[in-house]
Amino acid sequence: QVQLVESGGGSVQAGGSLRLSCAASGRTFSTYAMGWFRQAPGKERGFVAAISKNGGSTYYADSVKGRFTISRDNAKNTVYLQMNSLKPEDTAVYYCAADWRSGSTVETDYDYWGQGTQVTVSS
Repeated sequence: QVQLVESGGGSVQAGGSLRLSCAASGRTFSTYAMGWFRQAPGKERGFVAAISKNGGSTYYADSVKGRFTISRDNAKNTVYLQMNSLKPEDTAVYYCAADWRSGSTVETDYDYWGQGTQVTVSS
């Protein structure tokens, strides 16, 4: 069992930056690939970024490539999402998720989810 708690959301103007954190409980964090997903109002939840268990591989949605960076610190049981050059269309609830397999862009492949943190980007 893994419990995930996101933090770092908030309101920012377009062009600004935010860093999201996701703290995981338990001693097995390094055995999970991690992902970030987001859900905008009226839309389905979609993939943002993922990182492999050792942090050696990362994957991004085309819409955030070059602006967002996913990273992890296995010693701190935490995964991060650094978001730069934010746009109003990045406004959403952001969720982190854990996948005991190899990391995926597919929501249904993930086993555990956090409660989400709101990110609002104003123009």
